[in-house]
Parts: sequence; C-alpha cells; structure tokens
Amino acid sequence: MDPERLRRRFATLTTAHLADACLRARVPVRCAPAALRAANPGDRLAGRVAPARHAGSVDVFLEAFEHAGPGDVLVVDNGGRLDESCVGDLVVLEARAAGLTGVAIWGLHRDTADIRAIGLPVFSMGSLPTGPQRLDPQPPDALERATVGEWTVDRTDLVLGDDDGVLFVPADRAEELLTLAEAIRDTERRQADRIREGVSLRAQVRFADYLARRREEPSLTFRDHLRAVGGAVEE
Repeated sequence: MDPERLRRRFATLTTAHLADACLRARVPVRCAPAALRAANPGDRLAGRVAPARHAGSVDVFLEAFEHAGPGDVLVVDNGGRLDESCVGDLVVLEARAAGLTGVAIWGLHRDTADIRAIGLPVFSMGSLPTGPQRLDPQPPDALERATVGEWTVDRTDLVLGDDDGVLFVPADRAEELLTLAEAIRDTERRQADRIREGVSLRAQVRFADYLARRREEPSLTFRDHLRAVGGAVEE
C-alpha cells in the first residue's frame, strides 16, 4: 500500500480498531509490549517495517537507512534491554532526513527533549541517559528482521502506533484490515451516539436475548451474538 494512503486511512482509526479487525479476520494480533510508548504522547506511526538489530553501534541504523524507502518506520531490536539507550537525537534526525516517518524501539532512547523537538514519532520502552557500553558482533541478518517482544517482523509487515501502543500487521492484508477497522469504527461511533441519546449498549446489542439464548446454548459466545446482531464492542 502506498505510504501516504496508509497514513491517511490510519489517521481516522486507532490501533484498537485494527486489533479488533485482526481478530475478525483471524489474523494474529501482534502487539508490541505494553511498555512501548511514544516519547511524545499523541504521536502516531504508520509505515512499512525497516528492521535493524542493534549490537552496540549506530552503524546498523545508518545502513538500514540506505535500504529504507520513503515512509518506512525504523524498527529497532535491542532485545528489550533496560540498561542502555540505543537511539538518540542524531539517529532520529538522520531517519527524518532519509524519508522515514518514525522509529519504534524494543529498548530505550535518550535525548528526549531533542527528539520531541525534532517531531519525528519515536516509540520506545522509555529513556536512559547512557548509551551502549558494549560492542557485540553484528548478526549477518541484522537488517532482515527484528524481534519486538514475542513477535519477529520484517519488510513484509507494517507497523502502526498511537496512544494505545504499537501493532504489527502483514502488509498484504492491509487493505482488508483497514476496511474492517473502518467498519468497526463506524459501528462503535453509532453505538456511542445512541448511548448518549439514552439507548443503553445492552439494549443496542440485545443483551437480554443473548442471555436467554446462552441458557439454551451454553456454547454460545458473546462474540458470536455480536456478529449476528451487527454490534461492535470486543471485535
């Protein structure tokens, strides 16, 4: 999907909408660890993954920029380390100059004030003043894939982030998932409007009917019921 079109469509959605769309499409919901948050609250990410596995030196990031395309997001695998920061303001400035639209780090950043001033979205597990005090051998596949929490991602994936966190989705399912997410968003907005007008959510999703049916069919799930009545709460 064209990077600008992706950002434009995601601008009206949340990662929660897309996570629910993944559930509905039976696509694995690949969320980054909950601690991975924007250095500047309110920032958003949307782009193709440009992976880089950090081994103690910034050269892997500069090399990643050589291969990245406009609109990509640098996804840094630093093993979730909390004893060192691995991305600072110069790397973020260079990412912006290279045409990337953000950085997501399974690890820490530093130079927070400068990064906020740069304006390029950076998501990480937090900040720490010290950079790496090690230099390990760079893996031969350091630019092919990155692990973030329990998930390994590569250039066939998209990364999306907002105030709820970071989510990875397969690029070849993006159109389907965005369309589903938009339908879920619209349904939830209609339901919210009706609650404000005095129609309870329980009434809208015919919750009493669900409870009655469940007594007769103990295996019936609320999600099955929601799909039958066209509601959207969980997915």
